[in-house]
Amino acid sequence: MKISEIFKNKMTFSFEVFPPKEDKPMEPLLDTLARLYRFEPDFISCTYGAGGTNKGRSIEVCEAVKKSGNEIMTHFTCIGNTREDIKKFIKEYIALGIENVLVMRGDFPEGWEGTRGDFAHADELLAFLRAEFPGLCMAAAGYPEKHVGAASFDEDIAHLRSKQDNGAQFIMTQLCHDVDAYEDYAERIYRAGVDLPVVAGVMPVLAKDPIIRMTVSNGCSIPAELAAIIGKYEKDPDGFKKAGKEYTVKQIHRFMAAGIGGLHIYALNKYEDVSDIVNASGIRTAKPL
Repeated sequence: MKISEIFKNKMTFSFEVFPPKEDKPMEPLLDTLARLYRFEPDFISCTYGAGGTNKGRSIEVCEAVKKSGNEIMTHFTCIGNTREDIKKFIKEYIALGIENVLVMRGDFPEGWEGTRGDFAHADELLAFLRAEFPGLCMAAAGYPEKHVGAASFDEDIAHLRSKQDNGAQFIMTQLCHDVDAYEDYAERIYRAGVDLPVVAGVMPVLAKDPIIRMTVSNGCSIPAELAAIIGKYEKDPDGFKKAGKEYTVKQIHRFMAAGIGGLHIYALNKYEDVSDIVNASGIRTAKPL
């Protein structure tokens, strides 16, 4: 099913996972997925590594999700991909019944200065995919606090408008802990003529160092409420996790009140902590195993 069709009837609810490394077994992730399916998500998204690393295992995950009867959205980037590479990989996805793709430029691997592929930006890749595979449902990435590489917010929003004009059908946001910043972003893109549904990405707050690293590395802010949790539980991992889960539940409610088109939880390949958050939010009830 095309994800774009779901927005006509309701807010979407989804999870994101990443494939295990080549030397790691697939079974732990498959077990996690089986447990996440209990919440009846509208779709699962699956990433792959910088430069296309782990793309093969990503396809393996996508195939497993599709075979389970759940909907899947794969990520696909410009990094290292020629036109022929792109057609080859997309045909593989289509052969598996996969029709939803998050289209991105992608992060440059260390030492790279460009994509080293045939397309430099996501809007170019979107236009190519729309022409070659018109049946695909394509999402574009959005950055409520500006892409870290953009020279200005206006430049970043101009790129988003171009993504819409070149075939994107909805927006998936980068993590954002600041809901006020998200609401400002939603207003700014609307004024720029972007009228696509926006799916808000929510990063669960579970451990101090990873949340600081992921937030800062993506150029995102740490709001005062989250900063207070970091300070209060700096040397208390269990206390931090408990307070972080409560904070994440509040974030979910705040985003929903802001009028999002969908809620996308970065599951971090975990089940128990994510399950606690979803159950506490009250937005979904897990079905029995």
